[in-house]
Amino acid sequence: MPVLRETDFKATVVWLGHVPAGDSLRARSVDRLDLDFAGDGGARHEGLNRPSCVRVSNLYPRGTEIRNVRQLTILSAEELTDIAAEMGLDSLDPGLLGASIVVQGIPDFTHVPPSSRLQASGGMTLTVDMENRPCVLPGREIEADAPGHGAAFKPAAQGRRGVTAWVERPSAVAVGDTLTLFVPDQRPWLP
Repeated sequence: MPVLRETDFKATVVWLGHVPAGDSLRARSVDRLDLDFAGDGGARHEGLNRPSCVRVSNLYPRGTEIRNVRQLTILSAEELTDIAAEMGLDSLDPGLLGASIVVQGIPDFTHVPPSSRLQASGGMTLTVDMENRPCVLPGREIEADAPGHGAAFKPAAQGRRGVTAWVERPSAVAVGDTLTLFVPDQRPWLP
């Protein structure tokens, strides 16, 4: 019996970005990403493994080699609109946030359960790691383009920063593709 349940929710890919390796998280808009098991080739978060960071500092000393489950950053177009409105902006460029993929059509996207899958009709599948909590890095990029607004990003993005994900089945993803949401078929944890 499958442990992932197909939902009725479909997401349309409305934006794709490539974040070149380096110090900046700024993404450049592209029409297609060719994804392999290591993620987006040449991207900042590409790799099968990665050095641990502040997100897992209670588990490992910083820099410890661990599995890379944050190859991609996936955001919701609807949540980006809400973040921009709260920041007093007409819109928010996903490239400033280090986005790999922006989808439209899945409500409360940032809170889809960990281990959910987003699958394209051709079989390309992304596995959701977890919520991507807001940090100060996007605020710096926003401030450079919209002075006076960078500091507003972190509070405005709470609970709306999207998810990190990794490639489970490689292939290309293009703007306009449809992704079906599969969620774990289990009850919520009740300790």
